[in-house]
Amino acid sequence: MSPLFRTLSSLLSLVLFSSACWAQTLSLTFDDGLNPDTQSQAQEWNQRIIAGLKDADVTAMVFPSLARMGSERGMGLIMDWAKAGHAVGNHTATHRSLASADLTLDEFIADVRIADAALNHFPTWIPMLRFPYLKEGNTPEKRDGMRVWMKANGYRPAPVSMDASDWYYNQIYSAHSKAGSHEKAARVRAAYVEHLLDRASYYDGLAKQVLGRSPSHVMLLHTNEINAATLPELVAAFRKRGWTFVSPATAFNDPVYASQPSTLPAGESIIWARAKASGIAGLRYPAEDSVYEEPKLRAVGLLP
Repeated sequence: MSPLFRTLSSLLSLVLFSSACWAQTLSLTFDDGLNPDTQSQAQEWNQRIIAGLKDADVTAMVFPSLARMGSERGMGLIMDWAKAGHAVGNHTATHRSLASADLTLDEFIADVRIADAALNHFPTWIPMLRFPYLKEGNTPEKRDGMRVWMKANGYRPAPVSMDASDWYYNQIYSAHSKAGSHEKAARVRAAYVEHLLDRASYYDGLAKQVLGRSPSHVMLLHTNEINAATLPELVAAFRKRGWTFVSPATAFNDPVYASQPSTLPAGESIIWARAKASGIAGLRYPAEDSVYEEPKLRAVGLLP
């Protein structure tokens, strides 16, 4: 091989490596599940999300919490996800925060075990835990104790790199929908898509600052009305910005999701936690919440 050819080959390898490190890839995960006993449109919303994923050729993962699903009918909606090829994980039985001073580590582990027993029969079940509210413990004992328990019991954590308070936009959207304010509901949908794009850009930029690369991102969404209504345009908007969708199974293989930052309170986005542990200044806490979004929607007249 000539020196020139070796040089060109090395340059090509460097370009390909750099492109891989900076490629924008994203997977979608959905928390909670829906309750047909209290949400009359639960089945419709569930099917619209699943159909939207199929039409967009996107494979996702759902993390049900028993408290959010109600009766066996809610469990049946999760089976629809499994039949469509989407993985099912664990979001605990009662959806309580491990950062709560009123919840012990043993009580939280019991919550995880109860949900495991109820969910592990699904054909696409994977023993991965999505912490409620992304809170992984308010003390070293709870944070580290849960990490030890998961490793001993064959569990992996299911962190996210991107959080976006979609639950708050859902509240606003649902209020306008129920009131028949269709014009405002449409504006909320548009604002929501732009909000997700903004949060994706923020966390990807923070990741490059902390990791020196763009990881395979995992976004936290919920099984709710606004995602049922918006999923096709959401996926299209991300693809238009250059994002490529991958399965959660692919995304979770990124080594960033195996890292265990020493932050307290533990949790939030794994990118936020890594940034906090690295001493990056200016990080807000909590990383995402309605208090940041309410003024924006109020300013454009979109609060109910």
